[in-house]
Amino acid sequence: MQDVETARARVEAVRVGDRSVLRVTGRLDVESTPALWSQVRALVGPDARPDEIDASGVTGCDSAGAAWLVWVGAPVSGANRQVAALLDLVRPRDGTAPAPKTDPESAPPRELLVARLGHAAEQSAAGLHFTIAYIGTLIEGLVAAVRHPRSLRWKDVVLYMVRTGSDALPIVALITFLVGVIIAYQAFEMLRQFGYEIFVADTVAVSMVMELGPLMTAIIMAGRSGSAFAAEIGTMKVNEEVDALDTMGLDSTRFLVMPKFIAMLCTMPILVVFAAFCGIAGGLMIGTLVVGLPMHVYLHETVQRLTIWRAAQGLIKGECYAVVIAAVGCLRGLQTKSGAQGVGLSATSAVVSGVFLIIVVDAVLTVIFHNV
Repeated sequence: MQDVETARARVEAVRVGDRSVLRVTGRLDVESTPALWSQVRALVGPDARPDEIDASGVTGCDSAGAAWLVWVGAPVSGANRQVAALLDLVRPRDGTAPAPKTDPESAPPRELLVARLGHAAEQSAAGLHFTIAYIGTLIEGLVAAVRHPRSLRWKDVVLYMVRTGSDALPIVALITFLVGVIIAYQAFEMLRQFGYEIFVADTVAVSMVMELGPLMTAIIMAGRSGSAFAAEIGTMKVNEEVDALDTMGLDSTRFLVMPKFIAMLCTMPILVVFAAFCGIAGGLMIGTLVVGLPMHVYLHETVQRLTIWRAAQGLIKGECYAVVIAAVGCLRGLQTKSGAQGVGLSATSAVVSGVFLIIVVDAVLTVIFHNV
């Protein structure tokens, strides 16, 4: 048996059968416990933690004494009503002392795996429910905007058209022009082996109008506008401005989502056409300066290869990409958790999810157009 005694409290470490019991007597208060913190450390250290604390001999206790009992990290027995009430205040909310034996890291791996799987399934179900409800409110908002155009905030629509349209023209022009240059170079390297350098114009025109023009524009807009939508709505969510709209009975979808959605639908076709022209211009530069084709020959071959149906395919893809970018960006903003980190995660998720869905939509539309 080992014991530690202070002026007002006494602690004994005894063995009861195969169990180690820490027997505490006297008064545990702010005057007696400071000595116990240091002197009893040898008795209740990590390698000699007791199985039980016998507090039947404790005559009085304050918050300092209760904190010391919780720090020991063993079940307390025999405590009177006053000591038990203080323990309920200072111990963790689950009602257990922070003993190493109950550390989650020491729990069986199977239990941890089941708990994690259940938590992940619960979060996935909640996210799916929120997404379905969001799609329903988005469709409802579109129908209301068509039936009652005056209910839409057109000033906000024009503002977002400027942000997603004219402000994006420089980066779209630069990227698609360089893509046109790359396609022309790659096509020239392959076609000159067979003496078909004239088909460089065909390759650039068809790829930029039908595929790469809309796709590159959509990826740019997902990283530029999709993340901006998520960050803007996410910041409002963190500042409880979205909750304030709901509290006042206002439709947050109509005020926050629809202006961005309509603006993206209106500007995307213009950006797609502009991207196609810039890509063809890049191919034209390589075709005339590197391949050696006359400008009128290159342009004539480009016009001959392009058809209304091929141009329509690019515009249809662009509109579908616009729906994905705006819908995903606003959805991630509404799903933002609290804090600045939540806003950053929402913006990142908007870009990643948007680009992934853009590729999926592109694959599906390509198969459909091929069969048609």
